[in-house]
Amino acid sequence: MIEEYTDDLENDIDDVEPIGDEARLYEHFRVVVDKGQSQVRIDKYLFERIVNASRNRIQKAAEAGCVMANGKPVKSNYKVKPLDVITVVMDRPRYENEIIPEDIPLNIVYEDDYLMVINKPAGLVVHPGHGNYNGTLVNAIAWHMKDNPDYDANDPQVGLVHRIDKDTSGLLVIAKTPDAKTGLGLQFYNKTTKRKYRALVWGIMENDEGTIVGNIARNPKDRMQMAVFSDPEIGKHAVTHYRVLERIGYVTLVECILETGRTHQIRVHMKHIGHVLFNDERYGGHEILKGTHFSKYKQFVNNCFNICPRQALHAMTLGFTHPVTGEEMYFTSEMPEDMTQLVDKWRGYICNRDLE
Repeated sequence: MIEEYTDDLENDIDDVEPIGDEARLYEHFRVVVDKGQSQVRIDKYLFERIVNASRNRIQKAAEAGCVMANGKPVKSNYKVKPLDVITVVMDRPRYENEIIPEDIPLNIVYEDDYLMVINKPAGLVVHPGHGNYNGTLVNAIAWHMKDNPDYDANDPQVGLVHRIDKDTSGLLVIAKTPDAKTGLGLQFYNKTTKRKYRALVWGIMENDEGTIVGNIARNPKDRMQMAVFSDPEIGKHAVTHYRVLERIGYVTLVECILETGRTHQIRVHMKHIGHVLFNDERYGGHEILKGTHFSKYKQFVNNCFNICPRQALHAMTLGFTHPVTGEEMYFTSEMPEDMTQLVDKWRGYICNRDLE
């Protein structure tokens, strides 16, 4: 079985990591039809009675022989009768809440019958959970696909192939069909996708380029953070390549290339080498970590924090092979306005400082 390439349920991540087989459980339902029930299609009957189950999902269960009336498999068009004993087995656990379509604007970079590439703005949660049960990218996709009868937003066989953190901007690929998701998931699993990020980090990086290798696991001292561990038995293998694009006073603009995709990988790897992402509150980047003690400088940095009120990280490029046509696909998203203004402000500060 191909591992599904979504991330941990916190929706606070940089890129992809697999969810194991424990996610594919089963749920069972049994109902006895009322004496006065009129004859209706069984898929309609069950849809109105099973919480958080779409009609499409029920129909797929029927096609697989997992919907039974009085002990015998029936199709979706079976008409229920009074006192029928209906049993259903479906091949995934119940979601805490149904994904409801919401009319949220999407910046769709590319779309065909099998997939779409979306440029996600910073601040948009990717998937419902942990207090964000609506207003997410997944809700927006459900709205965009609401007139497609073959797309079920609650079906894990379609939809997100990978995720990026709420406060990270940039490119994501979405699968519209199960085959497309399997094909794209394999590419992430085999590390054949091409992903480059832009990041502004604290401090002046000495080397023009480098590779960070370090297992990543949850920080035992702070469960909201990840950390790098030298013990090979702890965490997951992670590799980040970086290249300096520009040194600007007390910060550095870098390009990061992911070889693996672990929770908070870029953020925690950069902290590990002493270069926390600018304004990354989770890892301390919202403090003034480099520079002078002058009040004028402190005011300048606070203005920078206001300009880009999130970690300065953008998923800039995404490349993969189209899972159906075999075409090589490559997409680029320029840095958003908040990061562009942030970098320009640092350039202006250094230029003016040098003139003093």
